[in-house]
Amino acid sequence: MLGQYLNALREQGPLIHCITNTVTMNDCANALLAVGGSPIMADDPDEVAEIAALAGGVVLNIGTLRRQNLNAFYGAGREAAHRGIPVVLDPVGAGASRLRTETARGLWKELPLAAIRCNLSELRALLGEGGGAWGVDAAPEDLGATASLRERAAQIGSLARRAQTVVAVTGEVDFVSDGARTFAIRGGHPLMARVTGTGCMLTAVTGAFLAASPQQPLETAAAAVCAMGLCGARAHRRLLEETGREGTGSYRVLLMDELACLTGRELDGGEDIEIFERAD
Repeated sequence: MLGQYLNALREQGPLIHCITNTVTMNDCANALLAVGGSPIMADDPDEVAEIAALAGGVVLNIGTLRRQNLNAFYGAGREAAHRGIPVVLDPVGAGASRLRTETARGLWKELPLAAIRCNLSELRALLGEGGGAWGVDAAPEDLGATASLRERAAQIGSLARRAQTVVAVTGEVDFVSDGARTFAIRGGHPLMARVTGTGCMLTAVTGAFLAASPQQPLETAAAAVCAMGLCGARAHRRLLEETGREGTGSYRVLLMDELACLTGRELDGGEDIEIFERAD
């Protein structure tokens, strides 16, 4: 079902303008190349509008936030909005500090975002529901371990309606919702959480998928999440086969290999998705 979106991405090879955090910039660029995109990581405020105008998609990640980034975020985002270019926001650490929360909210309120990629704590903070982020991970009280899958899907759907855009909320089970339909996606491996940057890589990859298929943002974002999860699981299997150990450095390399080698047919065959419709 979702493999067509990976095929479209590989056929089109869109330019993706990433203003991302300095910790994960290299991995984001390589992940984009692996799935078929073409990265450019320009962040000087004097050129971001020109670069965004050339791009098929723009990714804004506030991971290593500095005040001087703000003009770059808004400059690229506004130019993309003017040209109808999809923008993906990763509100890293929203809720952890006032600067992060206000920056994320400002970008969300001003820019017509194609998608928000985050964890549940960050999304709740972005929407003003209180609580605090736990680093870049969801706060323990936000994990909803006792809630059923349907209840969690309904919660994400409600938040997506408030956000008025597609939200991709990652965790033990990933959820992608536009408020009307919610995809619950199983996949990945816990080792992904021990490699810095896997969330940022997913945000960049989501931007590439949306650039290639902007007319179907829900399905396209779900395809990106499925692809990352499937590659995470496959990389772990290869890691055990090849090394017999769970080394995070080797895993990081294998994850990139799997992203580069994944086909649309394999993505179709590896989906583990349950779709929930809005009840009311």
